[in-house]
Amino acid sequence: MHPILFQVPPLTIYTYGVLVATGVLLGLWYARRQAPRAGLDPDQVWNLGIYVILAALMVAKIWLVLTAWEYYKANPRQILSIETFQSGGTFYGGVVGALLTVGLYTYFKKMPLLPVLDTFSAALPLGHLIGRLGCFAAGCCYGKPTSRPWAVTFTDPAAERLAGTPLGVHLHPTQLYEAGVETLNFFVLIWLGARQRFAGQILGAYMMLYGAERGTIEFFRGDPGRTMLFHDSVSLMQLMSIGMILTGAFLWWRGLRGAAPIPPATPIRTLS
Repeated sequence: MHPILFQVPPLTIYTYGVLVATGVLLGLWYARRQAPRAGLDPDQVWNLGIYVILAALMVAKIWLVLTAWEYYKANPRQILSIETFQSGGTFYGGVVGALLTVGLYTYFKKMPLLPVLDTFSAALPLGHLIGRLGCFAAGCCYGKPTSRPWAVTFTDPAAERLAGTPLGVHLHPTQLYEAGVETLNFFVLIWLGARQRFAGQILGAYMMLYGAERGTIEFFRGDPGRTMLFHDSVSLMQLMSIGMILTGAFLWWRGLRGAAPIPPATPIRTLS
């Protein structure tokens, strides 16, 4: 599609990076706006979001280096190269970094964990859908070949060079599938947020919605490196999706039994 937004030598601005950054900022803005409803300080929510992003990026890149240690051991200069810096790192490393940061920050700031996670979960689909549009522009996370009339064909050599995207092949637009479903998820969570009955309800709903979404879309993904298991019949992400659905269902079961009351709302403050 359009992997490179523009170039001012020696600087190259990638469409993926711009859209992901836009999604992150919009998600943080929305989380900050939702903080008072969960009884949280908006400034603390904003600060936590910044720390989570930095920690997720750092740990994701460290994880990438460790998982490909033989390559980086033979090419040590690549560890601090612009290519490694521009890469997203590994998904699992990002998750670990984010969870550790949330756990530590909420512990030391004495913030209630479930309301914090509810607040960020409500914002995740907004950031994610914009990020997936970035994937579509870059050609990454592409789908399997298909003859469906809505198939897409990538033609930009930069997509092949940067993401290994097959050119001239009709593919499932899995990036758009996910962006579309995340849009629906976002509106579902908005509707649910206005009717929230217990702490952890938004988090649980997000986990069930995203788990079902990602587990299904994985069947249409064609990009390599997704850790396929059981003779390539399922991916590791699909197993994680099952875990997310079960965890989300547990949070709802626990909450509906009255184990997680909602904290009182706080007055909304604007950014200074």
